[in-house]
Amino acid sequence: MAKNILHMLSPLRHMSPFDVNMALDAGYDAVVPYIDVKLEEIMPLVQDAMFSRSPRDAVHTAVFIGGKDAVLALDMLDQVRKTLLKPFEISAFADPAGSFTTAAAMVACVEKTLKQKKGKTLANTRIVIFGATGPVGYTSGVIAALEGAEVTLTARELSKVQAKADEIKQRFGLTVQAVQAKSPDEVSAALAGKEVALCAAAAGVQVISASMLAAAKSLLVSSDVNAVPPAGIEGLELMANGAELAGGSLGIGPLAIGDVKYKTESGLFQRMASSPKAISLDFRDAFSLAREIA
Repeated sequence: MAKNILHMLSPLRHMSPFDVNMALDAGYDAVVPYIDVKLEEIMPLVQDAMFSRSPRDAVHTAVFIGGKDAVLALDMLDQVRKTLLKPFEISAFADPAGSFTTAAAMVACVEKTLKQKKGKTLANTRIVIFGATGPVGYTSGVIAALEGAEVTLTARELSKVQAKADEIKQRFGLTVQAVQAKSPDEVSAALAGKEVALCAAAAGVQVISASMLAAAKSLLVSSDVNAVPPAGIEGLELMANGAELAGGSLGIGPLAIGDVKYKTESGLFQRMASSPKAISLDFRDAFSLAREIA
């Protein structure tokens, strides 16, 4: 029987050891990293991967898109799809810096808590995302907006977060708001009137203090993916999964999210490795699976 071979492509100088380990543990027989990959190099690399095996064995070949740029990863995945040619089609999965599976896990955990504890869905829920210029924040915003939430993206520089909002509008046809949240007053203003706060800021940076939480009377759920002290949300424990925070919102911590993220990424690798036909996976597939796991 043909070996399951995964070609892992990254635009960075290194392929993530995390993703390499995950892929091998999920059942791939061989994992081969390619670094410094440019968008225009996707087609010839994928063609080499496709045409080196018979159509019967093509399903045992797959491509993974890494890096740290969500938009570039989506462009690379689109290029893979455009390159595929029947009957030599191979599978592909994009998860740059684990951002697609992490964002999917965070939104799925929030959705579960909203439903079980507050009787609400994501639709029409007012959500603010801190650190939205990063891949996790950006992807969380897209997932939430696709589910009908009213999304506000924030970052320390308005021009950068507005560019992300504009890109989401252009690529997905979704309207999200962009707000600067650099000073404590701006963070508090961004929280005002929101029902959910998603924190995806840089590791080791506290964005929301306990006093800010206490003043945000409308908050129902607060979530953070930062596991490096100090917590992005003051008072949020690593394993919190619905624990009450200052002001009464229910907190979801990074390790609770991380458990769902880990199972989601592993599950998508396993799905590719065992699929009887070629499949293509992005953040939408990650969210669908994360919902089941959460």
